Amino acid sequence: LSFFIYGYDFLGWLEVFCTIPYCLTFNAERLPFSIRVLLESAVRNCDEFLVKKEDVERILNWKQTQTQTVEVPFKPARVILQDFTGVPAVVDFAAMRDAVKQLGGDPEKINPVCPADLVIDHSIQVDFNRKSDSLQKNQELEFERNKERFEFLKWGSKAFQNMRIIPPGSGIVHQVNLEYLARVVFQQDGYYYPDSLVGTDSHTTMIDGLGVLGWGVGGIEAEAVMLGQPISMVLPEVIGYKLQGTPNKYITSTDIVLTVTKHLRQVGVVGKFVEFFGPGVAQLSIADRATIANMCPEYGATAAFFPVDHVSVQYLQQTGREAEKLGYISQYLTAVGMFRDYSNEVQDPDFTKVLHSTVVPCCSGPKRPQDRVAVSEMKQDFEACLAAKQGFKGFQVPLECQDVSIPFQYNGVDYSLSHGSVVIAAITSCTNTSNPSVMLGAGLLAKKAIQCGLSVKPYIKTSLSPGSGVVTYYLRESGVMQYLAELGFEVVGYGCMTCIGNSGPLPEPVVEAITQGDLVVAGVLSGNRNFEGRVHPNTRANYLASPPLVIAYAIAGTVRIDFEKEPIAVNAEGKEIFLRDIWPTREEIQAVERQFVIPAMFKEVYEKVEVINERWNSLSVSSDKLYSWDPKSTYIKSPPFFEGLTKKLQQPKSIVDAYVLLNLGDSVTTDHISPAGNIARNSPAARYLTSRGLTPREFNSYGSRRGNDAVMARGTFANIRLFNKFLNKQAPHTIYLPTGDMLDVFDAAEKYQQEGHPLLVLAGKEYGSGSSRDWAAKGPFLLGIKAVLAESYERIHRSNLVGMGVIPLEYLPGETADSLGLTGRERYTVVIPPQLTPRMVVDIKVGLDMLT
Repeated sequence: LSFFIYGYDFLGWLEVFCTIPYCLTFNAERLPFSIRVLLESAVRNCDEFLVKKEDVERILNWKQTQTQTVEVPFKPARVILQDFTGVPAVVDFAAMRDAVKQLGGDPEKINPVCPADLVIDHSIQVDFNRKSDSLQKNQELEFERNKERFEFLKWGSKAFQNMRIIPPGSGIVHQVNLEYLARVVFQQDGYYYPDSLVGTDSHTTMIDGLGVLGWGVGGIEAEAVMLGQPISMVLPEVIGYKLQGTPNKYITSTDIVLTVTKHLRQVGVVGKFVEFFGPGVAQLSIADRATIANMCPEYGATAAFFPVDHVSVQYLQQTGREAEKLGYISQYLTAVGMFRDYSNEVQDPDFTKVLHSTVVPCCSGPKRPQDRVAVSEMKQDFEACLAAKQGFKGFQVPLECQDVSIPFQYNGVDYSLSHGSVVIAAITSCTNTSNPSVMLGAGLLAKKAIQCGLSVKPYIKTSLSPGSGVVTYYLRESGVMQYLAELGFEVVGYGCMTCIGNSGPLPEPVVEAITQGDLVVAGVLSGNRNFEGRVHPNTRANYLASPPLVIAYAIAGTVRIDFEKEPIAVNAEGKEIFLRDIWPTREEIQAVERQFVIPAMFKEVYEKVEVINERWNSLSVSSDKLYSWDPKSTYIKSPPFFEGLTKKLQQPKSIVDAYVLLNLGDSVTTDHISPAGNIARNSPAARYLTSRGLTPREFNSYGSRRGNDAVMARGTFANIRLFNKFLNKQAPHTIYLPTGDMLDVFDAAEKYQQEGHPLLVLAGKEYGSGSSRDWAAKGPFLLGIKAVLAESYERIHRSNLVGMGVIPLEYLPGETADSLGLTGRERYTVVIPPQLTPRMVVDIKVGLDMLT
């Protein structure tokens, strides 16, 4: 252990290593920095029980073991929870206490072992926009809709030790993590060690931009970590992504991340770490790096790591961290060989593979974040999508209908919509709102647009939802907020909002025009997800773009425009204005950022972040350690997962004569499986809530009701864009095979369960991609689904299925449902041996097709 032990005094490490009776010779200076974090954790936690010396050896020998599919344990320093996924975790902890009490144990021993931070975000819907009081009205509605849920979380903050809750209205979890919660280096009980974490949202990877190794896991895995268990992970390959040169004046961090996303999706990095290196990294701010790290789930990697360097320390200083912490962070990381100098090639570690690419201004869409489109090709690409066959890049609009125009009136004024018209323009999401350069860039573009006499049509739903109060602070102080507001980009709240599907309703005349013409209209958002049905049911095309481009497309009113050749608009004087006339340069943006993004802002906002929300402060909750479940509640319900819990582990059983509930294709996302948006009025969940005395106005969203399994089970596979091969169309329905009836998915599953039939799902590639949503596993479990048979899985979702006892089966290499002639109408028996091991081959017996 020459590098760690003989090269440096690793503080308390020597004491730990004295208990390990072996010594290896290796050169840790060649290990990727991200692997060094895994190694440090393994050494520090080596107890010959949860973490063994063989685990340390495997990580030490990463260069040889990276391709051998070896599993190693990882104990992160902390867990971060966000609102919608945090509620189920607290519900489960409360239910665990009940179960432990019933088994004769001490329920108060059920507490998080490692620090858990829960940030209440994701809960605001854009009901009000383009008004000076939009923020206040949306936040009032948020509390009205979610008071019961907030009371439950406040109870949890008092009932459980080691759990901190950041109240609603503070910002997006990942930005609060970046600006406030991140430690970078922990100092505890006389020891220093690197900050690391897992979180219950897939975009937890945003913190990798600050040099804190972290990634998203399902709520089930997060709960295990909170209880002191390590994560079992395959020791990953590490792809080195080299950045060099300086971005030109028109390039934003969004352009870089969308380029990286497309490139890495094509290369294939699922289950791997990506680590950035090269002199170009030093040209990127921490906000730029965080933007790139944030979209790690969209390119499929586990983590996207930027090791700590002098820019990281400058950011910590800028965001108001204490001088004492800055001192020991630099000292410690330098001493243990984890402080990076990107200009020093000698520090470049060995990687599995090295990649790089060229960046141009771009967007991504219309249905997936990895489908990058250069801005110069946007018009041509959209028109090609109109004509193309229905798919990720196709809408199959007949040629004679592609230029249709539908007139309508809004506030007494005549307008028209056509294919490609923009109806939603949202500056939203942790991906970009944490980045001062793109936010100030949007503000400066808005200022120039107003000065040129440009405007945004009033029927376009515009919104600005910053990731924290700091953003509002520097936009206001720099003088650009008034111009954003004049174009309709008022602050509507602090949270994910449009990016998570909380876009709120469109004006009724707009919806009628879209429906009348069967139009493919567009949403443009500075988010990270644009899957079908996620942003809004009426926007079939959705494009991810930088905040300045969101405003540009809002002004243009359409995505069918070539900004290089066509004017963005014509002002009242008849002058053609081009995008290049109002686009701010990188130098202009940086000058404003240096002047107005200052440490005092961060200190002022975060010093009072946990006490400033008066509505939260006024909530009164019980001090009992066991939660008093309210049987009348439609938000919080004791889940059935711990019913029948026994002290003795039960043996797994074979799945006999299962029916296929759904026959699905490629890229079925967790949004398809467990929607987060509004509850449709004709859905099983709506019928359940109506039966409990609620009106449609009180339904709220699926995300807000994740503490109630009865709602979430009914919402499983309720996405209107779910394509089921049994139906050969998009619909939240399936065929009940014994009779051939078409039913809502929940209703069909309920009939199968009543008759005692186990269920199976057939799927293609990348099943469960998207958000790390534990209800995408819990919901299928409650529907009676015992296994999923797919070509490949998204990592987090696969782990969640395992955690719920739903077996993730994968076809053997080269085999698919089509190659095997499977229609989904067969009966399936999955033979499960008594001793299960990962990646073992099991037999599946297939019966005859159902004649119906």
